[in-house]
Amino acid sequence: MSEFNRIDVLDDGPLVAEGLDKLDNSKGDDLEVRKKVALCRCGASENKPYCDGSHKAISFIDEKN
Repeated sequence: MSEFNRIDVLDDGPLVAEGLDKLDNSKGDDLEVRKKVALCRCGASENKPYCDGSHKAISFIDEKN
């Protein structure tokens, strides 16, 4: 088990997760876990749930409250 878990929200970009021991999709399928993983937040990635950089191509802008 990892010592820490961390998720950073990058401005106008993906979620970056570190220290995950397990990652599942919405169907409950196990997904590949890496030391550090970028997860799509814009919905345009061709490799969901992982980020493939599509947020740049579509000029994704996150909502700021």
